[in-house]
Amino acid sequence: MYPFSISVEVIFRDIDSFGHVNNAVYFTYLETARTKYFRKIKKLAGIDKLDMVVAQATCNYITPAYIDEKLIVSIGITRLGDKSFDFAYKIQSEKGYNIAEAKTVQVTYDYKNSKTIKVPEQFKSTVMRLQNGLHFPTN
Repeated sequence: MYPFSISVEVIFRDIDSFGHVNNAVYFTYLETARTKYFRKIKKLAGIDKLDMVVAQATCNYITPAYIDEKLIVSIGITRLGDKSFDFAYKIQSEKGYNIAEAKTVQVTYDYKNSKTIKVPEQFKSTVMRLQNGLHFPTN
């Protein structure tokens, strides 16, 4: 079970000419879950200002999703580094079948000074507490 999930309804603009969700749209679903989870962690950690950039994003597509389907986008942090951390994702139909699995690598970043920064210890400890570690069952 992933530590955080959101629900997304597939809408008309998400569909491509083949009648299923366009591959690029999945990254928007991931971004929505990532932003919500990141904000939750920051709030629980008492951190007002912490930014990140996505350094890498990969998605493995398993089966298509279609208009009006309700999807569950689940997310968790699987690695905490010095200046970066990884998110793992699973997208499932509300009916329970797998749609896609993904991973992103985030780098903590100071936009004002245009440089990478260390992942704050209070962020790391909050993640560990919230998720009960980094190794959660992902199925």
